[in-house]
Amino acid sequence: MNSRAPIKNFFKSKSILSIIIIVNVVLWLVSCLLPLVDYLYVHDNGSSQRLWLSWLSLSSQWGDLLVRPWTLVTYMFVHAGFWHLLFNMLMLYWGGVLCCRYLNERRFTWIYFLGGVGGALLYLLVYNAFPVGQTTVSTLVGASAAVLAVFVAVAVYIPNHEVQLWLVRTFPVKLKYIAMAYVAIDLLSIPAANAGGHIAHLGGALAGLLFVVAMRRLPNWKAALRRPARTKTRKSDFQPPRGRSRAMSDDEFNRRKSADQKRIDAILDKISQSGYDHLTKEEKDFLFRKSGS
Repeated sequence: MNSRAPIKNFFKSKSILSIIIIVNVVLWLVSCLLPLVDYLYVHDNGSSQRLWLSWLSLSSQWGDLLVRPWTLVTYMFVHAGFWHLLFNMLMLYWGGVLCCRYLNERRFTWIYFLGGVGGALLYLLVYNAFPVGQTTVSTLVGASAAVLAVFVAVAVYIPNHEVQLWLVRTFPVKLKYIAMAYVAIDLLSIPAANAGGHIAHLGGALAGLLFVVAMRRLPNWKAALRRPARTKTRKSDFQPPRGRSRAMSDDEFNRRKSADQKRIDAILDKISQSGYDHLTKEEKDFLFRKSGS
């Protein structure tokens, strides 16, 4: 059996996850060719690399962002070196596959880009709100904030899902503990080195957390928006099913409504623990009917 087949099939799938990984790798390869450009055009050594970073990386200065607003997104596709790229892409693949499986591909896309932008905004806020930003000008590159947003979102959605880690031997670890470890390491590493990167990671983690929290509350928000603004429901507002000769009484209607809400809550709890794919067909149909009612 060809061990390369899964990787080959992954990139042939043209999923958004594979496209993002390919874009990151291609841009890194382009950056590797910049020294050759300097040599051929007799530029100062490193001048092309500096120009590349100035146009794609995110500066800690608000004024630079006003001149180059696209850097709020482009910075997350630029990497400082091979190992920086490799670690981020391995983490993105690992977390992205889980995210697409349990939260779907569309949500993965939102989480990735919101995490990158969230990391950039926290980075800018810290460097412009505290004295540290007055003593140094920093630049931010790398997909780490977006990657951590994806990983934290999955860990919040299926916190008890176990993955196999290997140190001396293989052992299972729950996603929530891995996510908490990453966040703690970033928080404690801010004074040590690469402070801007660690701050951006925390912004990405916060974006991933808030996305899942908002997603869980969304069905209730929809129901609240569609619910009539009155304290008492009239019997005439409820159309009885075919075959009934009379409308439901207030007590009957309220009992059914309460029972439906309890079942919706139970299904949402099941989704948060096991994921949408673990619902039965009947549960999916019930949730679809009620979300549109």
